[in-house]
Amino acid sequence: MKNKINSSTIYSKTIKSPIGTLTLVSTMSSLLAIDWGTNNRHHVGCCQILEDSESQLNEYFSGKRRVFELPFDLQGTKFQKRVWNELRKIPFGQTRTYKEIAQSIGSSGAFRAVGMACSQNPLPIVVPCHRAIGSNKRLIGFTGGIDKKAFLLKHEYYL
Repeated sequence: MKNKINSSTIYSKTIKSPIGTLTLVSTMSSLLAIDWGTNNRHHVGCCQILEDSESQLNEYFSGKRRVFELPFDLQGTKFQKRVWNELRKIPFGQTRTYKEIAQSIGSSGAFRAVGMACSQNPLPIVVPCHRAIGSNKRLIGFTGGIDKKAFLLKHEYYL
C-alpha cells in the first residue's frame, strides 16, 4: 500500500528497542515519524533513511550515540516547530521544565502549550521531548507512557 504526501511515497519499518516496538516512517529523503508500536498504515519497505534511523537508534540505546544526525521533516505549526527545535537544544542527560522551554522561546506563559506541542512531537527520542519535565521536576506527560520517559532519562543519565 502506498500513501502520498507531497508526491512522495511513505515507507515504514518496524524495529525492536529496549522500550518496545517502534515504527519508523519516512520518505526516500526524510524521517517523518517514530510511532509507538506497530503501524501498518504505510508501504512497508526500506530505504536508506530507515536503515540509517534504525542504526542510529540502536547506537543510542547501546550508549554509543548522543546526537542524531538524520534528515527529517517536521510537520507542525510554527509554534510546535519552535518548541521542537528548542527540545533539540537540551543536552543529552539533562532536562528542562515546560516553563523553561516556554521562556526560552519567548512565550513565558505558554508552558501548557509547550506540553501540548511535546505531545504532538512526531519524532520522539530524536527530538527529545522526554527531556521536558514538570515545574515540580516530576515526570509528566509522554505519549509513549511515563515508564518509557523514565527509561530514556535514566538511560541518558547513567551514560
